[in-house]
Amino acid sequence: MRLPTLVAMVSCFAVGRIQADGPSDNLPDQVRRVPPPGLKIPDADRAELAAGVAELGKEIESLRGELRSKPALLDLLPDAQIYHKAVDWALRYDEFYKSNEVQVARALLQQGMERAKALRGGWAPWTNATGLAARGYASKIDGSVQPYGLVVPASYQAPAAQKYRLDFWFHGRGETLTELAFINDRQKSAGEFTPPNTFVLHLYGRYCNANKFAGEVDLFEAVDNVQRHYPIDENRLVVRGFSMGGAACWQFATHYAGLWAAAAPGAGFAETADFLKVFQNEAVKPTGYEQKLWHLYDATDYALNLFNCPTVAYSGEIDKQKQAADMMAGALKAEGIELTHVIGPKTAHAYQPGAKEEINRRIDSIAARGRNPVPARVRFTTWTLRYNRMCWVSVDALEQHWQRARVDAEIAAEEQRVRANTRNVSALTFLMPPGYCPLDNTQRHEVVLDGQKLEAPPVASDRSWTAHFRKEGQRWAAGESAEDGVLRKRHGIQGPIDDAFMDSFIMVQPTGQALSEQVGQWTAAEMRHAIDHWRRQFRGDAPVKNDSDITDDDISSSTLVLWGDPGSNTLLARIASQLPIRWDAQGVRTPEANYPADRYVPVLIYPNPLNPNRYVVVNSGFTFREYDYLNNARQVPKLPDWAIVDISVPGSSRAPGRIANAGFFGEQWEFKAPPKEAGQR
Repeated sequence: MRLPTLVAMVSCFAVGRIQADGPSDNLPDQVRRVPPPGLKIPDADRAELAAGVAELGKEIESLRGELRSKPALLDLLPDAQIYHKAVDWALRYDEFYKSNEVQVARALLQQGMERAKALRGGWAPWTNATGLAARGYASKIDGSVQPYGLVVPASYQAPAAQKYRLDFWFHGRGETLTELAFINDRQKSAGEFTPPNTFVLHLYGRYCNANKFAGEVDLFEAVDNVQRHYPIDENRLVVRGFSMGGAACWQFATHYAGLWAAAAPGAGFAETADFLKVFQNEAVKPTGYEQKLWHLYDATDYALNLFNCPTVAYSGEIDKQKQAADMMAGALKAEGIELTHVIGPKTAHAYQPGAKEEINRRIDSIAARGRNPVPARVRFTTWTLRYNRMCWVSVDALEQHWQRARVDAEIAAEEQRVRANTRNVSALTFLMPPGYCPLDNTQRHEVVLDGQKLEAPPVASDRSWTAHFRKEGQRWAAGESAEDGVLRKRHGIQGPIDDAFMDSFIMVQPTGQALSEQVGQWTAAEMRHAIDHWRRQFRGDAPVKNDSDITDDDISSSTLVLWGDPGSNTLLARIASQLPIRWDAQGVRTPEANYPADRYVPVLIYPNPLNPNRYVVVNSGFTFREYDYLNNARQVPKLPDWAIVDISVPGSSRAPGRIANAGFFGEQWEFKAPPKEAGQR
């Protein structure tokens, strides 16, 4: 079967590369560059495009000021900026990979200028058009402009009273999938699936990371942008993808199962360890903390959650990536669920036509019925408060992170009762939105938690209901809020280090004198590495400010990534005594060990003592490195909440130095000594 252009170009680990993805990509000392070096373009073309970029950039900056009093039009400025960024970055970072991309760049600059001039004239015709469209938004994470593709159904007419189904499509792996290539593809190809009367949102997903971290947030920011401009039915959202996009689909389906009407993953990978052994032929030897951190993204660990999301998986019969659905089938079977798995006969890494028709028949039927936001029963499992909600159940605190937590909750409306059994949960909330609570709002009712009966708060007149509960010792008690005023791990403030880069952050550059020359050189080099690789892998310019320029608003709104040491960084000096790992001219000290100041550096994440609603990170960007870029299953956290780095050992494609020790803070962010074997490299 001939695949559409996009899938053929960017599918994860295409058939011809399967063997090559083995031993050659398992050598940490011989790591190829991702993205790869681009082609040299003629000087005349470069000069022409640079002039066009400058002209469009000037027009955009002028518009930014002119539209300040016209917020509706200003909100559409990213729709022009995506074209500017696509060509600017291709020029600036030598990311032209095909001979025809110079002509593509010319066309994109023209489109960007046309949109800019339309906005200056007070209109935006592309927002009412049907067919293929490239759109954009400004990310809350780093302020970067990110593109997405949209297929607008022919039946859409603005303004429309009808609400439309929306399908998400997650693309496959493509190491040359720059913004330039993505936008060009999205304006030419409708993609693999285009159901009638359905919007299809193609995620760029921050390039080539299987929609992890900032690529995960990309989905929610993009759909928010779409919902502001089009009438989308939030109960008919469907997640789909193939290959690397299939891996992304498994991840979204299991971690956010309560949001979707249906999920349709194809191929991909669903977990880390077995996939790397089977597909990558890699000898996987994780540290203890790395193995725990696999629980962040391994979809097999969250398989139970598909109880809440109808799922139709697809694999080619002879595709090595059938392994993903087989692993998920086993994990679901352990939970008493039989996976619906459509298999394309004698098919490798592609959709077989008959199987594709069967998938569409099933998904269309499910999507027509739509999602029930308040089902009578919710079954939920998680390992971290980053993923803490399923339908009307929200887990507010765990007894222990990185151990399995479960909630099995049921509404017994005829008994005016809600029952729930929990494991490894110490606080939770039941939250039903207006109009959806089936309990009688004229009667008293109760909640039974782990066999303990508690009086529940009343149902409001709008038929909404919220009830908070927290464990006190081994007994549950009702509360007024999900918060109890104690510093503890909670959703969005639970670590590990990589979690800091899923929301607004600022890289804080030191301006003072380092405690030692070695530390100063290492922190400067690691900061440059973090900024450069954020740009390469997550396609944004990391915000950077000097320590002396940080404002109260910065402290309020963003994670502060503090580089340097307490001698060179004034903000780090200001909070150093309030961190659970101490650092001064005498050395680095944990409650269990001391480390010399000229050889060891701590990296960590912690609630900012100046604003506990935001993180502070010390001397770290995202923690997977160059070796991990070569296979998306490797792109998971490599460090936990804290680590002590021996900087006498040079940084490598796998680590910033020798990891002398590393571990997780406790549930109240206290220091906990890790197992002796953890963190040794």
